Amino acid sequence: MTSPATLTWPEADGPRTARWRSEAAVPPPKRVVVADDRTTADSAYRLASEGTALLWHGDFQNARQLLQAVTRRLERKPRKQGATPLDAFNLHRQTQSQRARTLGMILIPLDADYGIALRRAPDVRQACIEAYGPASGDASVVSLRELLGLIGAHEWRKKGVEIAALGERIHPHYGVFSPVRGEYVDLVARTPLPSLELAFDIGTGTGVLAALLAKRGVRKIVATDQDSRALACARENLARLGYGEQVEIVQADLFPDGRAPLVVCNPPWVPARPASPLEYAVYDPDSRMLLGFLNGLANHLTPDGEGWLIISDFAEHLGLRTREWLLAAIDHAGLSVVGREDIRPRHPKASDQNDPLYVARAAELTSLWRLKAR
Repeated sequence: MTSPATLTWPEADGPRTARWRSEAAVPPPKRVVVADDRTTADSAYRLASEGTALLWHGDFQNARQLLQAVTRRLERKPRKQGATPLDAFNLHRQTQSQRARTLGMILIPLDADYGIALRRAPDVRQACIEAYGPASGDASVVSLRELLGLIGAHEWRKKGVEIAALGERIHPHYGVFSPVRGEYVDLVARTPLPSLELAFDIGTGTGVLAALLAKRGVRKIVATDQDSRALACARENLARLGYGEQVEIVQADLFPDGRAPLVVCNPPWVPARPASPLEYAVYDPDSRMLLGFLNGLANHLTPDGEGWLIISDFAEHLGLRTREWLLAAIDHAGLSVVGREDIRPRHPKASDQNDPLYVARAAELTSLWRLKAR
């Protein structure tokens, strides 16, 4: 078992070392200085831009204000314009990466029980337990940016996300893709079901589509995922909604055993390499999950069964994939298209002309492809 990464920093009585936490698998900074309420935003921005981390010893709320001030300085930098949608996408990801690296340089110490021994610090212990698991008994250090993400995820988990098609809330766990974009859920809600007997939900995540299929009357659903957080999240949501007996949760890479008259999959929509483990819900490197679903679908459908592939054409408008490639992949898998339902996005970025990917977002369609084995 690999030992946890550690961070070392200077103190007046000598160097200290603590466990380093990073859900994005970012290595610990090599250069660290102690910072407090006397540290100016200009100084913090300069140090962070140069790759020097600031371990915060001051007031917690002042650290939040400092992070906001550094963010404003980053936003003042002129944004490079891409000549093509693909250029814009690559520049956007590069900018996001640089921004995350700089903003991740303000660090917060956590006690062995995830408490924060700083003035005006919130109680983040439950949020940390939900993300990291039970306290290990070791002091640790985490970026303030990640910590605020944990707090936000904890609040979303408590509050939940309203799903109109369900008439219920889904409560996403930390690290599990939240169904905040409801278009794909609406597609599953309105497409005629080929059978009410059995369905497979591949890559269930929060369990939202499995819950919707159960609500629509499918008597048995087998929902799969390979991520332990997603499995726990789906079980909790489905039990809360009263579908725990109707839906079986199975840990699997794509398909469970057997065949079903309906197999549903909503894979990540963008064939690019994730920058962190948390991005695997959005980015599908080399279209691995998409191709895995297509190539295995025929062997998991009953005669005359349907596979529902739910995917956006956002990647096509970015120049990362072509429609011809998708149709060829469907054909190569021994499948034929028997129908398609389309829906336009409703999220704010689709109409934000200042968004660097606006051209692609404005043209985007999300589709439910109805597939059958030939």
